[in-house]
Amino acid sequence: MELIGDVWVNWFEGEENGYNVCEFHEWRKHDFIELLDQVPLLKVEASLFRYIENDLRDLPPQLLEDVRNQSYIRKNNQREMIEYCFIATDGNRHLVVDTLGYTIPIRKSRLIPRQEQLILDKAENLEILGYALPKDGDKKEYHIMSPDPEWMTGLTRKERQLKQLLLMALDQLQGVGNLEEMRYWYTEWFPKQYRESRVLMFDDAWEALFNEIKQGWSRKHYDMCERIIKGQPYFEKIWELEHGTKVN
Repeated sequence: MELIGDVWVNWFEGEENGYNVCEFHEWRKHDFIELLDQVPLLKVEASLFRYIENDLRDLPPQLLEDVRNQSYIRKNNQREMIEYCFIATDGNRHLVVDTLGYTIPIRKSRLIPRQEQLILDKAENLEILGYALPKDGDKKEYHIMSPDPEWMTGLTRKERQLKQLLLMALDQLQGVGNLEEMRYWYTEWFPKQYRESRVLMFDDAWEALFNEIKQGWSRKHYDMCERIIKGQPYFEKIWELEHGTKVN
């Protein structure tokens, strides 16, 4: 373990999937960016790194004990201790973690490019710390509310957020279970299949729509998202925060 000074972080809170912990080039002015005075660096097995990056489950107890009270932040000229905070690397990637005093990686951040290179250079001379991967730690299930990374490949930060919003709306549509509403949105996506939609059962229509929407991102996805969330204040607020304008 090595202590790293003056670490800039951009915290993403409650994100279980690493693709939502944005790289430096996707940081925004209104993000929650802090300067940490000191943070311990740990080199871990690739399997444990993936677990930390892509989950919100308990961290290994020995890891928590090793980093306990080793991190500091300066606030109002005072040096304040952070109970469980660390930088993890597998030698190829990096992640800064703060548990907010709990045992799970609640806040996660990437590093600025200069510090990322510093961490990767230092990692070459560090030994891998053999923390035991928690039980079933190598198993991760993805679903509509925790999208598979493959569904997000190649998307920008804005596109990922809007796609997750669209999937949330699709999940709500499934929960309501209204057949006529389902057929309507099916024909919105498949306008040439109106006749087919009239005889489709709910589950078949939803599954076909889901299988199309989960692939990639396009203007068609964008338009569908804007239309399907209209009139739903919670979804519209998410759209407005991400898109910068109200739903038309």
